[in-house]
Amino acid sequence: MRLLLFSDLHTDLAAAASIVGRAAGFDAVVGAGDFAVKRRGLDTIIEVLAAIETPTVLVPGNGESAEELSAACRDWPAAHVLHGEGVDIGGVPFFGLGGGVPVTPFGSWSYDFTEDEARDLLAPCPEGAVLVSHSPPLGHADADASGRHMGSTAVLETIERTRPRLVVCGHIHGSWGVRSRAGDTPIVNAGPAGVEWRLKSRGMPGNPVD
Repeated sequence: MRLLLFSDLHTDLAAAASIVGRAAGFDAVVGAGDFAVKRRGLDTIIEVLAAIETPTVLVPGNGESAEELSAACRDWPAAHVLHGEGVDIGGVPFFGLGGGVPVTPFGSWSYDFTEDEARDLLAPCPEGAVLVSHSPPLGHADADASGRHMGSTAVLETIERTRPRLVVCGHIHGSWGVRSRAGDTPIVNAGPAGVEWRLKSRGMPGNPVD
């Protein structure tokens, strides 16, 4: 399965148009949150992305809520908005978690969750899924510009428990494009430029598309 991964568009219409232009060549598209900026501009960016006809998995970032993202995508047939739930695409299970984890310092506009809340939301994640989490796991693709690790322990615990085929995340801008691995699980902080990924069969590592 060929995947196009991205995150953190933050209302960048040119970046969104680039993703749209590339999407037809893939089996699925994955957007790991932060389409809006502080809850603003979501409808406009989704209007651009909604031209994608390839099955598309989306999770909310901390810049928009799950309810807001679901409402914005209601007329986009290819979109699957996930937050504490999953979907099967082409025989591959995908599971999503949105929001900032742990709680960010940004204030009331930020769509955030505590580690305990995230654990509850992640509890149904099946083994061997593609895990799409706006927040990266602690210690993996989660370093900010100062080098501090800002990821989630709940996400890391879920990786250790369920051994996903792939983890797609975003949120920490200082780690856009960074790849890591926890055990056998590859982790990609996708960023707005987009990352092409070939998902291998279970038991084989995934690889970037050359």
